Amino acid sequence: MSEVEARSAASRLHDQLEAIVELLRRHDDDESPLPAELQAELRRQLDELHPADIAFILESLPLDDRLAVWQLVKADRDGEILLEVSDAVRESLIADMDRQEILAAVEPLDADELADLVEDLPTAMLPELMASLDTQQREQVQSALSYEDDQVGALMDFEMVTIREDVSLEVVLRYLRRWDELPAQTDKLFVINQDNLLTGVLPLHWLLVNSPEKMVSAVMAPDVNTFHPTDDAYDVAQAFERYDLVTAPVVDERGHLIGRITIDAMVDVIREEGESEALSRGGLREEEDIFASVWASLKNRWSWLAINLVTAFIASRVIGLFEGSIERLVALAALMPIVAGIGGNSGNQTITMIVRALALNQITAESAKRLWRKELTVSLLNGLVWGGVIGIVAWLLYDSLSLGLVMTAAMTLNLLLAAFAGVGIPVLMTKFGRDPALGSSVLITAMTDSGGFFIFLGLATIFLM
Repeated sequence: MSEVEARSAASRLHDQLEAIVELLRRHDDDESPLPAELQAELRRQLDELHPADIAFILESLPLDDRLAVWQLVKADRDGEILLEVSDAVRESLIADMDRQEILAAVEPLDADELADLVEDLPTAMLPELMASLDTQQREQVQSALSYEDDQVGALMDFEMVTIREDVSLEVVLRYLRRWDELPAQTDKLFVINQDNLLTGVLPLHWLLVNSPEKMVSAVMAPDVNTFHPTDDAYDVAQAFERYDLVTAPVVDERGHLIGRITIDAMVDVIREEGESEALSRGGLREEEDIFASVWASLKNRWSWLAINLVTAFIASRVIGLFEGSIERLVALAALMPIVAGIGGNSGNQTITMIVRALALNQITAESAKRLWRKELTVSLLNGLVWGGVIGIVAWLLYDSLSLGLVMTAAMTLNLLLAAFAGVGIPVLMTKFGRDPALGSSVLITAMTDSGGFFIFLGLATIFLM
């Protein structure tokens, strides 16, 4: 999809959201149900939307409107939509469903999809849900649930096409014609032997362009990108991106084929990882329903705000140490936010790059030292150039060459501090097994604020007083 098409699709979705909100506004009485004509119009609009678009609309509505719209969604689409919405919104939707509605919603789902929802379902109904599955489905769900959420085993798909290596392509074609439809994202067939060991893959386009008389073993690709159920999902998503994969087999330690991983699951992993990293940098513990209760939002945000308050108090006390200097030279009060602000910006640039490199496993113990030297050199040059610029400005504004030199020196030193911390904070957090993005922007801003104030006011006190 081109950028123009993507913008057009986003615009259409926003227009659909606005249309649904407008219909809801026609009914201002929160106590009475929606009139029949409004329900019919809303239901008609919802029926025309993709489950992912309905999920977006539900996430964009306040709780009361969200539940009103949710009640109008066709029951046979509930499961697909529950898979698409965020965890926080899914919780509110499931809470509004009774036991029979939940069972009906999950009934058409595949085992891997059902495993995604199980943790959010009421615990009391899980035995009944598992009892409603056939033996194969139950084993597949239990298999998926036995792995961590960030492992391939929790995301793998059990629906796939397998063929034997000792048959001809004509036999394979006859076999495929017996299917009503192939599983989604099928770009290759998995070749196994009589012991269910994976021996290769047969891309569909190879099947179509080769002679039907040829044997599968003669046409298949024996070298396959395989993954294990315990592999980290984000590492596998990077492999999908690197090798342009659509599907890939999942095998156990003995090489037995147990499932497949698909590109749509990997796209979700990459998106969720990006969202999680963005939230972590801001000090948020988890994805938040934008219409969540005040208490729920407070619990998600308070911890890093408390840390930020402490660091802000430290910065204020640093300024307090130099109250006498500020009183004697008021220009310091006007200039010191510049030093702290530029340092924070530079530090955030560095820390963003380092966190990304750590996520991609591009940093080793040796390369971390080289990165430190490189970032310190970049910051030194930036400090001399831009510190020199603001130093000249300060000289011209306040007719003080010494103040301009202090400004240049302070800017340079604070940028060096920002570079040192920008590399050091995520590397140390990774070393101690923590998410390198967690609160990174809060920490770097705290260091460059306190450090910038201390450096600038300290140099001013020494050389200008």
